[in-house]
Amino acid sequence: MKAYKVLVTDTVTQLCPVDNINRPVFVQIEGNNTVYIGGADVTAAQGFPIAKHVAPIQGGLPAGDGLWGICSAGVTETIRIITINAD
Repeated sequence: MKAYKVLVTDTVTQLCPVDNINRPVFVQIEGNNTVYIGGADVTAAQGFPIAKHVAPIQGGLPAGDGLWGICSAGVTETIRIITINAD
């Protein structure tokens, strides 16, 4: 397993890189702001919102897919991620 943190800003930020394997992904917010997740074209208006004080979000990424996040304008947030280590 591989666990790490990513600082998400109001610019699209890659959370999990595109890889050639299927893998589980767990994400959780560290602070009090909302992070919106989705594909490389995610926006705060269209992304799936993740907020603090909820259980970690569990999902899967198929081979060839990655995960990106963004915050609302002027906001930053740290998100914790755990997934398998493909290396």
